[in-house]
Amino acid sequence: MKKLLTLATAAAVTFGVFSSAVFAELKIGTKAPEFSLPAYLAGQPFRFDLKDALKKGPVVVYFFPAAHTSGCNVEAHLFSEAIDQFKTLNTTVIGVTAGNTEQLADFSKETEHCSGKFAVAADEGAKVAKDYDSLLTMKPGWSNRTSYVIDQSGVVAAAYSAMDPKDHVSQMLAAVKALKK
Repeated sequence: MKKLLTLATAAAVTFGVFSSAVFAELKIGTKAPEFSLPAYLAGQPFRFDLKDALKKGPVVVYFFPAAHTSGCNVEAHLFSEAIDQFKTLNTTVIGVTAGNTEQLADFSKETEHCSGKFAVAADEGAKVAKDYDSLLTMKPGWSNRTSYVIDQSGVVAAAYSAMDPKDHVSQMLAAVKALKK
């Protein structure tokens, strides 16, 4: 009985941690915090500036926990497969992480991940993730898996949080298409 109680307590704590991380996000209609971060595209370093990117159209900012981890690998690959659809809609995609930032140059160019098709940015200390209410509570200092569409005026048009990486692309693509209507 004591073992069952311990398992139940552990499950409740785990669910509480996941649920608090999963549902934290900026609200739709709020002004997106501006940021400028070191980033990589196809292994090449540059500085990503949200304000500059918004001059070209909407921006999908997707936070992910860490490069070269299973869920993040899947999510990056799915975004790379859909990047032409985002580009057709004049939308920039940027992945942002505070985890394994020293691996982002390779992560950005590997074909099983970003394939050199979109940039990933290093959020050292998770400062931008904190501004975007996208911190991973179960791993302090890392970003949660939260995606945003920022419209061209700099306002959050859509937000989606889920640790499962599979629906982030479809959710963000649908939100960008809705902006165009």
